[in-house]
Amino acid sequence: MSIAIINYNAGNVRSVLFAMQRLGVDAVLTDQHDVIRAADKVIFPGVGEASSTMGFLRDKGLDQLIASLQQPVLGICLGMQLLCAHSEENNTPCLGIIPQQVKLFQPEQRTKVPHMGWNQIQQLSGTLFTERPGHSTLEGGYVYFVHSYYVEQGPYTIATCDYIQPFSAAVQKDNFVATQFHPEKSGDVGELVLHNFLKD
Repeated sequence: MSIAIINYNAGNVRSVLFAMQRLGVDAVLTDQHDVIRAADKVIFPGVGEASSTMGFLRDKGLDQLIASLQQPVLGICLGMQLLCAHSEENNTPCLGIIPQQVKLFQPEQRTKVPHMGWNQIQQLSGTLFTERPGHSTLEGGYVYFVHSYYVEQGPYTIATCDYIQPFSAAVQKDNFVATQFHPEKSGDVGELVLHNFLKD
């Protein structure tokens, strides 16, 4: 099985490569269209700012490439947000693959933005969250988040989390699935999520 991790001007993409190595999976970090298109599965990770990242994707033609992919694709953090229709971060039109909106958290008296650290995921559905004997329980499991913007809940939400208000911790549409949290930094729970994506 070949795994392509999309390499673009976003931080933290190498941590996903290292997570694949820990799972014993060969993966390649690349921005080459033919390599990405030929891969059995594609991971679209990232940490960064939406508008500059979308500009980079357009310049490289990666926006159209990602939208055309037919194999399973996993978006992570910024990758999840860019799969959506629009982000409030600098009023950015995104890839429009998942028709949900990305909003800015509004801080409250006892909460801070960004949402950073461990939090619970709930209301799980879909094969990404298949429980496996001998592994950590996913429903109510703790995973690691770092984000100031969130994806609204909607018909494509397959996991929720609560910080200031409920939001989408994961979404899925057709062959595209994505997590707002970082599975590569989320211990046993995150490892099982990655395992489910790779084995699905």
